Amino acid sequence: MDNQNINQHQLFEQLVTDYRSDLYRFALWLCRDAGRAEDLVQETFLRAWRSISSLRDLKRAKFWLMTILRRENARYYERKRFDFDDQVEPGTLPVANQNQNPDDSDIEALRKMIAELPKKYAEPLILQVLFGYDMAEIGELLGLRKQTVATRVFRARSLLMKQQNASQAPTQEASTPVTDFTLPTGRFVLNAA
Repeated sequence: MDNQNINQHQLFEQLVTDYRSDLYRFALWLCRDAGRAEDLVQETFLRAWRSISSLRDLKRAKFWLMTILRRENARYYERKRFDFDDQVEPGTLPVANQNQNPDDSDIEALRKMIAELPKKYAEPLILQVLFGYDMAEIGELLGLRKQTVATRVFRARSLLMKQQNASQAPTQEASTPVTDFTLPTGRFVLNAA
């Protein structure tokens, strides 16, 4: 093996070590299925290995991998034929675990509200909140202008606040809406401004 191949192997191993968990979290958010998320990450790294020589700037490796992952997810849905079962009875659907602690129900409520957002608003919000990207980085990753990203994040937060206010019980005061949640990755605060 020559030096370039050894360097490519080391680089690839470093990419896997550094970004596997972030890619998995993003994949899990995209497809909401743990097995499918693992497959997406594997496919992402397979494509990355095949084109490792095209990675010019190591500072941009995470963006490069996230872009590959998003495209792999899109490819999956381009070639997937879904089977729909119209025979499912409403009473046969699984019931959520009743033994959840209160924090889990808050997290699940937030996930549900984010899942109800249009994808064009949810995706930039998730990239900002979970992955800590700034507006310029999100814009680059999604192929959008920085101002467009800022607008979409603002609209996502506004829609979440409206959903939260609409879901509040009538006995709660409307003047004190819940605008922050605690997630495993840290505190998530909905800012109206």
